[in-house]
Amino acid sequence: WFVHTSRCLLFFSFQTFEKLLVANRGEIACRVIKTCKKMGIKTVAIHSDVDANAVHVKMADEAACVGPAPTSKSYLNMDAIMEVIRKTRAQAVSLNESICCSSLLIFGLPPDLKPSLSLQASEGVTFIGPDTHAIQAMGDKIESKLLAKNAKVNTIPGFDGVVKDADEAVRIAREIGYPVMIKASAGGGGKGMRIAWDDEETREGFRFSSQEAASSFGDDRLLIEKFIDNPRHIEIQVLADKHGNALWLNERECSIQRRNQKVVEEAPSTFLDPETRRAMGEQAVALAKAVKYSSAGTVEFLVDSNKNFYFLEMNTRLQVEHPVTECITGLDLVQEMIRVAKGYPLRHTQADIPINGWAVECRVYAEDPYKSFGLPSIGKLSQYQEPLHLPSVRVDSGIQQGSDISIYYDPMISKLITYGSNRAEALKRMEEALDNYVIRGVTHNISLLREVIIHPRFVQGDISTKFLPEVYPDGFKGHKLTDLERRELLATAASLYVAEQLRSQRFLGTQRIPIAKSQRSSWELSVHLEDGAYPVTVSKNGSSFSVEVDGMKLNVTSEWNLASPLLSVTVDGTQRTIQRLSRDASGNLSIQFLGTVYRLRVLTEAAAALSKYMPEKAAEDTSSIVRSPMPGTVVAVSVKPGDTV
Repeated sequence: WFVHTSRCLLFFSFQTFEKLLVANRGEIACRVIKTCKKMGIKTVAIHSDVDANAVHVKMADEAACVGPAPTSKSYLNMDAIMEVIRKTRAQAVSLNESICCSSLLIFGLPPDLKPSLSLQASEGVTFIGPDTHAIQAMGDKIESKLLAKNAKVNTIPGFDGVVKDADEAVRIAREIGYPVMIKASAGGGGKGMRIAWDDEETREGFRFSSQEAASSFGDDRLLIEKFIDNPRHIEIQVLADKHGNALWLNERECSIQRRNQKVVEEAPSTFLDPETRRAMGEQAVALAKAVKYSSAGTVEFLVDSNKNFYFLEMNTRLQVEHPVTECITGLDLVQEMIRVAKGYPLRHTQADIPINGWAVECRVYAEDPYKSFGLPSIGKLSQYQEPLHLPSVRVDSGIQQGSDISIYYDPMISKLITYGSNRAEALKRMEEALDNYVIRGVTHNISLLREVIIHPRFVQGDISTKFLPEVYPDGFKGHKLTDLERRELLATAASLYVAEQLRSQRFLGTQRIPIAKSQRSSWELSVHLEDGAYPVTVSKNGSSFSVEVDGMKLNVTSEWNLASPLLSVTVDGTQRTIQRLSRDASGNLSIQFLGTVYRLRVLTEAAAALSKYMPEKAAEDTSSIVRSPMPGTVVAVSVKPGDTV
């Protein structure tokens, strides 16, 4: 690393590891490998058979297949992972405990694997992350809550034991007082969680949560606690070493969620004052020290409207949203974790940890946001282009053009991060980055992300974990066009249609087009949008178009580079980045405008007159079909032949 002095830059090297096995996939595996390359550490990737050509496999120095697609048979296949450890160790390095530079690392192993692995220091293997005690203590929500209480950390009122059955769940819920949260003890990521407002919902929540917990974590134990209505979800990043030192690296605001899973994160939070931030940070550090934690970790809190905060859980891993913390502190958390694992003390004190600027992260998913704010989509990325040409934009991804988004793994495409000197600048850059992000082949949630970050409530910082259902009580419907925006869209679509017509006339072999038509300068069109048809007149005016729509004249200019997936179009001085998604010979045109995809139809006057004679294809009759809205597994059928419905 580099240390800046008034006279020079000094470079110091430190003894580190030679080879690191990354027991993960996707963007987090790529993230770890990038830092290892900078540190001069060789890497070994593991992969399932369907991930053989994945980006993290190509980035690593070595790779090994550990089983078929299902995670239980590959990325969680302990025996296969252990075999890879042995093989790569024997082939690559001589493991000798007295020679630290010849050690083999395992990074990112799931908590249920780490305690079972037998290759400890005696064989020269070091695990990146906290020790087994801390992982087990914080991985169990019941035990972690008891430890938090003993460490004088604020906790949510509730039942600290294991709930035996549905009847006991109802009794406990009545004692606590509704509403209550039913949670999987070994859970995380929003799985195995249900909110209950009465006895019936408690019984149903107990059944579903225990089933989901058993399926996801192999542990069906549940706990019940008071549900804090309308809270914020704010977490503290901690970093601790093996010498008793621990720091809190400020907070992350993670309140924008759907189904208890985070969608948009930012650092710092608009809500915390310095006193509350310090109190939360000190309690997070106290908990880390109580379990002798050594690595990077995250202590999550619920914060009510009066800034009272309550411990939620501690995640003993590198969180998905860690980049926003790196942006405002300047620290590489992966590097810090590797240094701690090697036994080095922390390089910083609490006074060294700054809040420089503002960072925002959007989780870009292959999901349909119009279905419950995001149900998974699968397919091949036929076209993929990250907006890295823009300033202060970071994209953490584990995919590329041609990658498959499959049913086997999380449908995350990437983490899109923007940074600014202040929040307004970071949000503006995020808006531009989302507009410039090209994703084709799967349905994605760009439209939802863009609507969230420009919504007045979000811009003002008036958010909670209920933001999405409150702002979109009837579900997300896409961007709602203003009258001016509708005119801009219609003018852009009509201009794009004319630009394509003029371009087609320049191709070789089209001289049969009458000269009079090829030199025309005005077009009378009919542009069809969902809410009706609009007459539009387009006149060519040098390199721009003058468009009359809905009684208003607009000037539309662009370079009209139709070979690019992105088009920069200026309408009456307002610049927009749009994407032309598809067009056919019948005039059907799909445009991504202000983040939302609009399907239009552009017709000449003559074609519009004839279109009324062309019957539209009847919609499929689905009245007798039970159709799943997403890929999945049938886990229960609640009726049988002979039942009365």
